[in-house]
Amino acid sequence: ILFQIFDAFKSRLHDSNRKVNQVALETMHKMIPLLKDNLSPVINMLIPAMVDNNLNSKNPGIYAAATNVIQALCQHLDNYLLLQPFCTKAQFLNGKAKQDMTEKLA
Repeated sequence: ILFQIFDAFKSRLHDSNRKVNQVALETMHKMIPLLKDNLSPVINMLIPAMVDNNLNSKNPGIYAAATNVIQALCQHLDNYLLLQPFCTKAQFLNGKAKQDMTEKLA
């Protein structure tokens, strides 16, 4: 059931409406401490949705929300779960997002 919920939720994480996108990121930030490692089945689906456009966003609210989500992931999930998806994102992103992901990996 977790997969079904987050499959529907992930499209909100990169919604074309900036307000919807930002609220989805802020909501994700609140859910991470509650779900912690229970997110492991969906983490490979969620990280690209959270990172791809949001860490390079020129909108300061979206960028801040995305950064907060990445920070919450690092605080509340086992680093082992994050290593592969973060490496993949750092390899294929560009700009500020690549720098942010590389710093998190380090």
